[in-house]
Amino acid sequence: MGRRRTGREKPTGSSHEPVAGLYDTDTGTCELVKDPYRDSGWILEVNGVPSSHIDPDDPTLLEFEYMRWITMLVHGQFSRDTRLRALHLGGGACTMARYLAATYPDARQVVVEIDGRLAELVREWFDLPRAPMLRIRVGEGRAVLTSLTDATRDVIIRDVFAINKTPVALTTLEFTRHVQRVLAPGGLYVVNCGDTRDLTTARREAATIGSVFEHSAMIADPAMLKGRRYGNLIIAGSDRPLGESDALARDLLGGAVPAQIRHTAETHKFAAGSKVLDDSEAPQRSMPAAQRGTPEPS
Repeated sequence: MGRRRTGREKPTGSSHEPVAGLYDTDTGTCELVKDPYRDSGWILEVNGVPSSHIDPDDPTLLEFEYMRWITMLVHGQFSRDTRLRALHLGGGACTMARYLAATYPDARQVVVEIDGRLAELVREWFDLPRAPMLRIRVGEGRAVLTSLTDATRDVIIRDVFAINKTPVALTTLEFTRHVQRVLAPGGLYVVNCGDTRDLTTARREAATIGSVFEHSAMIADPAMLKGRRYGNLIIAGSDRPLGESDALARDLLGGAVPAQIRHTAETHKFAAGSKVLDDSEAPQRSMPAAQRGTPEPS
């Protein structure tokens, strides 16, 4: 969680020179903190919650384990020479977008971030690829998604949180159908799902994604899958099989946080009896100030 302060620092800095401190944004505050374990690393906290880790010197470094799990799925579906068309719902420090730009040199990416001031600061602090390679679009994730043309994205990654929960409107059956519409054939939808030990949210998200896509998968560490603690799960959907290689399973087990993958049948079993999310459950009001990221499991 964020550190308490008696006042707000007003840091200044030139382009692409991060300066530690607390900054006002459109939806509250963000704090840029030096990584105590890595000289070139930075941690971005949004409204007191760790949101992103980024290393300006190494765009391929992913400190958050759930991000590595996402990239393993992406690499399993698309070769490195693909001119990947990626949509990121949730911006933060654009860590994932920088990674994909480094590993898919011909990628074209759009990051959707609800907080315009945060997007400006991230552009100032970090040397992000410029348009058309990477565009940051200020807006609410669902509104932007529904405005997009059919079959125009290969990958859609949803990593949006308001404090520690994803807004319901970005989890529903209706929303997921828009995702499927915007994805090209063979496309991949991946969500970062934060949940408590009872796994109710994860089961309902798995049920919802599984009701739209023919193939689905989940990745998490064993303790999370058994409901022993709060943390992150990755849930994915596609119209073609995903994550079925033995190499992926080995790579997941060999990570700093060993993880396991569950495929379509197991994902359906995990979600069995859980109600699909729908728009009737979404608050009928302006959406909360959604921010990307949730605390990484400890």
